Amino acid sequence: MDGRDTISRSGKRAKKRKTNIILNSLIAIVLVLIIVVATSIFAGGNDEAASNDQPVEEKSETTDKVKNSNSEKEKSQSGKESKNSAERKEKAANQSESKKSDDNVDDESSKEQEEEADDENEDQAVVTEGGSDPNVKNTIVNPGWKPVGTSQTGEHPAGVYEQGSTDWQEMIQAVTYATGLDENNMTVWRLENNGTNRSVATITAKDTKQPFRVYIEWVDQQGWKPVRVEELIENDKG
Repeated sequence: MDGRDTISRSGKRAKKRKTNIILNSLIAIVLVLIIVVATSIFAGGNDEAASNDQPVEEKSETTDKVKNSNSEKEKSQSGKESKNSAERKEKAANQSESKKSDDNVDDESSKEQEEEADDENEDQAVVTEGGSDPNVKNTIVNPGWKPVGTSQTGEHPAGVYEQGSTDWQEMIQAVTYATGLDENNMTVWRLENNGTNRSVATITAKDTKQPFRVYIEWVDQQGWKPVRVEELIENDKG
């Protein structure tokens, strides 16, 4: 009995060792497989991350290049616009100067024409001694005198001898035109009716104290026109 029990226990231990070896081998194989799979997964993740990082970097570099290119284009465009703006300003300034120059030439030409007209009128003036009464020293008649123009429309009423009225101002304009005196250098002593559409003014020059009697008449749609000027010996209205 003892021999059989010993053999039986020995067989059980051998069988148990074999089972343990098999189990340990399987466990080792499973661990190796787990390690291999884990390593493969980890390595694949790194490759994917590296693959994903590269396009981002390339995209970033491309974006920077586009930004730099756009910035250079904007600078170039800004420079062109600044240059064009400066050229436009310079052109406008030149045109303004040219217009001023043309205006000055026109003004000078107009003044010359007026002076020539005045000289022509003076050349046409006829001066005779005496006049309508003993107080007249000289009488001046000029066929070159023209109406001074008017802002009045319609039929002209009887002369309005109210200082400051439109008719009054236009009559004074005709008087200054006939005598050549500036209105500021003239004292009006009397401006009165001298018949239908006719008036007469008695004035003196402030600087020389010389008195004049000026006859004017109304021309329809054209205004008052000087008829004759009498240089007086003394002011008979002062």
